[in-house]
Amino acid sequence: MMLLTDFIKQLNGIVWGPLMLVLILGTGLVLMIGLKFMPIVKMGYGFKLLWSGRDKERQQGEGDITPFNALMSSLAATIGTGNIAGVATAIFLGGPGALFWMWMTALVGMATKYSEAVLAVHFRETDENGHKVGGPMYYIKNGLSSRFAWLGTAFALFGALAGFGIGNTIQANSVADVLYSNLGVPHLITGIVIAILVAMVLIGGIKRIAEVAGKIVPFMAVTYVLAGFIILVMNMSQLPSAFELVFVHAFTPVAATGGFAGAAVWAAIRFGVARGVFSNEAGLGSAPIAHAAATTDSPIRQGSIAMLGTFIDTLIVCTITGMVIIVSGAWTSGETGASLSSLAFESALPGIGGFIVAFGLSIFAFTTILGWSIYGEKCVEYLFGVRSIVPFRILWILAVPLGAVANLSFIWLVADTLNALMALPNLIALLLLSPVVFKLTKDYFSDK
Repeated sequence: MMLLTDFIKQLNGIVWGPLMLVLILGTGLVLMIGLKFMPIVKMGYGFKLLWSGRDKERQQGEGDITPFNALMSSLAATIGTGNIAGVATAIFLGGPGALFWMWMTALVGMATKYSEAVLAVHFRETDENGHKVGGPMYYIKNGLSSRFAWLGTAFALFGALAGFGIGNTIQANSVADVLYSNLGVPHLITGIVIAILVAMVLIGGIKRIAEVAGKIVPFMAVTYVLAGFIILVMNMSQLPSAFELVFVHAFTPVAATGGFAGAAVWAAIRFGVARGVFSNEAGLGSAPIAHAAATTDSPIRQGSIAMLGTFIDTLIVCTITGMVIIVSGAWTSGETGASLSSLAFESALPGIGGFIVAFGLSIFAFTTILGWSIYGEKCVEYLFGVRSIVPFRILWILAVPLGAVANLSFIWLVADTLNALMALPNLIALLLLSPVVFKLTKDYFSDK
């Protein structure tokens, strides 16, 4: 076991090394420039489409869920422990400057997420059950020559395996930990309850998941952001110095202070980018699987909605978490992960701050399990056909209580490594298919 752990640690260091960070940021930058900064310029247009995309009856084209619910399904998977524990871990390991690099990852990530969704809808297929399916494995299969087919298979394999880590057991374990520490609820009880709730939703497939996500995600995101905003308003006088810490330490080392061990600039970049991708999943290739099911007649329209996921996840939700941690001074406490976020909220709002984080993390993690069930299911379906869907759902439900009671340090390591391995074939496909994205975008807005 020690040999396996050491091997995966070495592999993790390689796949999340400088080359991967350059590839993620570089791909986003190439796409953003090729799109002539359209994701930023047309952000208002995206929100307009999102608002009109709530009613399926008003949508043209084929699909299984509304454009609005497609985004909510992807946000259900992305807004999770990464927004609470992930941001805190990035600041603990990389200092306040890590937040700056999370922002940079999100800005170029909007172009990445847009391109992923455009390709997912453009190259999607209809499966044996009559449902629209798409994602990196399909745009690799249908958009590139046959010699690249193995990349699609590799993505589906890594995605299916990664889902049980990042999208299931890790989420269940995070909820179990936070409920035990705050309310004394036994880990197994939490795992069983979550498994039952997940089973009730999974019975209805992607349509049921999308409907649940469409109701829960907006509520949970607004509630959490509002609580964080109140804290920032209460500490408004400290905001200028907090932003100064972020921008200064994005480019200069931060010295050890209090319980903070200090961090080099490379640490700020590495953990800011890595945790940014962990949070918003731009470049990972997961979100386009949900967007491929949207009812739409235009890849560009769905792409314009999809890119908002990165903006909402990182530039709003993660920023709230990070700024609360910094203005509260909790970042120098020596705490890390969800405990650091909880300490920051509790110190600013005594008596209720810790509960807000516990409640937020629980709901975020629950919806992440639902969202990632879509991704895992579609990856398994691509590999083994529609007959594999029911066995996958059973395994998915059974994994929840197991994750709640397990020691997941090894699973964290494996899941983090699989995430990077998912990203590699997807990023290669995005670069090779970027001319398709550029042409579709140019033609669409020229007609407009």
